Amino acid sequence: MKGDLFSSQHRVQPATAPGMTVENAKCVRYTVDGEMLARQGAMVAHRGDLRFERKGQGVGGMLKRAVTGEGLALMAVRGQGEAWFAHEAQNCFIVEIDPGDEFTVNGRNVLCFDSSLSYRISTVKGAGITGGGLFNSVFTGHGRLGLVCDGDPLVIPVSPGWPVFVDTDAIVGWTAGLTTSLHRSQSVGSMLRGGSGEAVQLKLEGEGYVVVRPSEATPHKAQQH
Repeated sequence: MKGDLFSSQHRVQPATAPGMTVENAKCVRYTVDGEMLARQGAMVAHRGDLRFERKGQGVGGMLKRAVTGEGLALMAVRGQGEAWFAHEAQNCFIVEIDPGDEFTVNGRNVLCFDSSLSYRISTVKGAGITGGGLFNSVFTGHGRLGLVCDGDPLVIPVSPGWPVFVDTDAIVGWTAGLTTSLHRSQSVGSMLRGGSGEAVQLKLEGEGYVVVRPSEATPHKAQQH
């Protein structure tokens, strides 16, 4: 079958360097030369000499995942070759993390990342169990982090004296330097009378950026993640 039967916009082009690139809006390509890490089950295609191995989180990490539904079920990809990653046709984007930076993200939004990055599962301060999950993943180091969300992400600047309030089902992540707390926008009486339903948001204060997806998780979809 001739390659010219397919539109050039859908044809994979040769990789120019090792590492992570957004292949299209719904897929990340990783040119592996050594090791990288990805969400288990996210690989949709690969070629070359690659090995896939489930990566454990340790007893503490697995316990937090069982209790909260958060955390990362990871696999290590080793060797030389190319692999493509996607999740439920969600939109893909990349966050660059530099030394000294820190990015907090909901585990359901992580797709893949460089092995030079490290992560820990941490409590979302001030959020409690109602804050979109008691635990999030905090990434540090130097490298690239591939994320997914429903629709194109909104990156909203946060500055001192100008906090941002985000629905707890819509928040993807935020940069270091931001503090979190719960904010209630309605009285109990208003909710009982049939208010808007936007009763509790996560309030982010300080200086940095917050990433938001332009949709809220339905109860069914939230359970899948």
